Amino acid sequence: MANKPEVLVKKKVKEILVLLGAYYVMPVTSGFGRSGAPDFLVCLNGRFIGIECKAGNKRPTALQLDNLEQIEKCGGLSLVINEENVVHLVHYLKGAVNA
Repeated sequence: MANKPEVLVKKKVKEILVLLGAYYVMPVTSGFGRSGAPDFLVCLNGRFIGIECKAGNKRPTALQLDNLEQIEKCGGLSLVINEENVVHLVHYLKGAVNA
């Protein structure tokens, strides 16, 4: 299980968030959580960021997209990160939170 592509994307995202000194949580969406919440809820330099991780050609579900849109409507940032764009995450986050 630890070698599944999405797990590897999440691992890389964690490494980047630690490198940048971000606060983050990975919510558990069981009976008490919010269904469709992003994989990472992040605070970096006063900005709220939701990050949904995917692997391969997988796309966020409608519920996940709705949550990401709600974050944007409230002034936060929302990202969908996969194996291809994770390499750009540091630069994107640095630019987005300093804008």
